[in-house]
Amino acid sequence: MPDPADKNPRAFAQDADEGQPQLRRRRDLRRVDGALTDVRTGTMPAVTPDSASPSDAGQPIIRRSSWAEAAAAADAAKSPTRVPAPTRRPSVAPVSFEPGTGQPEAALPVFDAPEAAQSPAAQSTASDVSTSAAPRTAVDTAPPSSDAPAEPPAFRRSRQTTAEAIAGSPMPDFISTPGQFVREQKPRPVGGLRGAIYSLTGGAWNLGPGSKQRQEDELGRRISRQLQGSYNTAVLSLKGGIGKTSTTVGVGLTLAEYRGDAPCAIDANPDSGDLVERALGEGIYQQASPRTITDLLKNIDSIGSLTALARYMHHAGRLHLIAGEQDPEVSDSLTAEEYLRIRRLISSYYSVALTDCGTGVTHNAMSGILQSADNLVIASGYAVSGAKRARSTLQWLAHHGYEDLARDAIVVITDKDEVSSRVDKDAIEEHLSGICRELISVPHDRGVADGDLVTLDVLKPETRRAYKEIAAAIVDGYR
Repeated sequence: MPDPADKNPRAFAQDADEGQPQLRRRRDLRRVDGALTDVRTGTMPAVTPDSASPSDAGQPIIRRSSWAEAAAAADAAKSPTRVPAPTRRPSVAPVSFEPGTGQPEAALPVFDAPEAAQSPAAQSTASDVSTSAAPRTAVDTAPPSSDAPAEPPAFRRSRQTTAEAIAGSPMPDFISTPGQFVREQKPRPVGGLRGAIYSLTGGAWNLGPGSKQRQEDELGRRISRQLQGSYNTAVLSLKGGIGKTSTTVGVGLTLAEYRGDAPCAIDANPDSGDLVERALGEGIYQQASPRTITDLLKNIDSIGSLTALARYMHHAGRLHLIAGEQDPEVSDSLTAEEYLRIRRLISSYYSVALTDCGTGVTHNAMSGILQSADNLVIASGYAVSGAKRARSTLQWLAHHGYEDLARDAIVVITDKDEVSSRVDKDAIEEHLSGICRELISVPHDRGVADGDLVTLDVLKPETRRAYKEIAAAIVDGYR
């Protein structure tokens, strides 16, 4: 490498001949091994923070050939050497093979203690053990590569971080315990003194619903219970004119009001049933297309959707109905097999179906109705003859293979004709209550007794409450 310009004798001689100063301000002339080509390079002294300290006095100034070398020298002089704190890190013992087996021995963690903490005796013992150990392979004894990055010193965290605390805490259940996050609001009272106070104060005073309203809400919850599958309830009686069809319509409208899915009512009365007339009114039914259960049976094979089925049905609000045959010549022609075909079709689109049966239990379709029924509603009256017929119906069912239906039956006593005070209603109810699952009484109501259109809006609150109890008892029997 060529000498700097201040040590080049040719440069000093030329400066003396030309009258130039001994040192140039910004550049020096240097020749390389006597070559004719001149090389001009810039030089600067390495400036350090401690260059003016007394300890450096009298020492020659080190000159660098570039800015990079000068900066590196300044950094080396400024930053002190840091010794990392001794740490205790687990290391894996070298893998050795057992003689004769060829299987590696289990690697156990070995902890390296700081050298300062070891006594001379311990160091000598460790050296003896290392010399007496089995010889290692070339891979095990190879020194660590200098290119590998140095491991940072391990620090021990004494305080748990927020992220670790959140990760370690159990996740709250927002679905099963919503009360932990949202305060439960009282239901709004409807009617009565509680409802009046709520309305007058604009909702500031909410005393909650009374006992009567809570019972009504519980009935609505039972009626609206979600069902898995399709169920059928048959409404029958041994005597006509005691409220069988009006009970079917009233209960069907109640189910349609409280359930999320629309129910279906089938008129299977062989004696020219009037189910649709009682639900729609005589005038509206005559204006509508008079499609009946007979028309449905003729085209049942071509029906593959609810839209196609709706062409043969009538609608009273959300209650869907299938009208019975009105022609006396063919009204009694519905067989058990035909009814079962209709029931299978209805079960594909409706979860709740009500079947208004004819008078008696021996007509052609009755065996198919009882075979597909999940529970029964036995209609009766407060007359002595009506109570006896209801009991006879339950006994006939129990003796003909329908004991479960008789045991779970719901007996509905309708005071249609407003019997006189000479009739002991309590004695009749006691006579029937022990042979059925539930007995419900429907009070006298002009909206039911007239034999015309049945709508929930014109019924008494007691009558609507009775229909709600019947609907809730029906849904409770679906298991």
